[in-house]
Amino acid sequence: MRSFPEVKAENGVPTTVKILITGSSGQIGTNLAERLISMGHEPVGLDIRANTWVDTFRTIEADLTAPEKGLIEMLAGDEFDCVVHLAAHAKVYELVENPAKALENVEMVFNAIEISRRGRIPFVFGSSREVYGDVTRHMTEEAHADFVIAESPYSASKIAGEAFVYSYSRCYGLPHLVFRFSNVYGRYDNDIERLERVVPLFIKKIGSGEKVTIFGPEKVLDFTYVDDCISGIAAGIERLTSGKVANETINLAYGRGYTLARLVEIISEKLSVKSDVEFLPTRAGEVTRYVANISKAARLLGYAPSTPLEVGVANEIEWARTAAR
Repeated sequence: MRSFPEVKAENGVPTTVKILITGSSGQIGTNLAERLISMGHEPVGLDIRANTWVDTFRTIEADLTAPEKGLIEMLAGDEFDCVVHLAAHAKVYELVENPAKALENVEMVFNAIEISRRGRIPFVFGSSREVYGDVTRHMTEEAHADFVIAESPYSASKIAGEAFVYSYSRCYGLPHLVFRFSNVYGRYDNDIERLERVVPLFIKKIGSGEKVTIFGPEKVLDFTYVDDCISGIAAGIERLTSGKVANETINLAYGRGYTLARLVEIISEKLSVKSDVEFLPTRAGEVTRYVANISKAARLLGYAPSTPLEVGVANEIEWARTAAR
């Protein structure tokens, strides 16, 4: 069995690395690619659709659920130092209604991790707080995920993805990092027609005077501003490719819980408008409480999120106004 090489470093600092990012036209993928460029690295995107936000990096348009259609050949001319797998159908309730998309998530992670195995390339997997299920703990550590109980097809797809990563580590010596994201919001996050995320959805509805529906008045969630999330991923990539940190599962979140009612209040305050709110029961498959323990990320990556929801929402509103001009 061939071992996985480390990227060479000079004086302990990694040289420029070439990173394949799947799901590169999405919010996290786009922000990550731009951050890596600013750090002197070379991202290459892989997505089923073109990037509508930026044109600052090369994107290979391909369907990761159908790799037999020339994907390996399309990548043959590139020598990557790391694969970051972010591609997924990510709307929880949508996958409850259409569970076949959860199976496509599993197909995507398998095909992405095969790129790593065949090329002997370290692998980063974008997982989710959904793997913890509907928990009653106030804080959640990485070791607390219960893979016996999956709350939804989406959480099952992320659990399956993590299982593939861990099995490839054991069987093939795959160096990896698994990041569990939590309600990432911010820049490049207002593509409502394609993916209905709660923060931009509420901003749009409140700003236009529409009624806001909160499914679950008891919900407490950990909202992560995208710049904080990207800082964690970027630090992980550099440490993974330089051999300093590997084979770890890490929460990336803000570390504080907010109710959806408080989210509505913050948005209303920032927009200087009143909101009309309707409360309905939580929908099937949705987590009602999650606050991350981020001490492991701090210890291994120097992760220190600095953007509370009040500041992040204001940033997103300002970005949306600028993008609309």
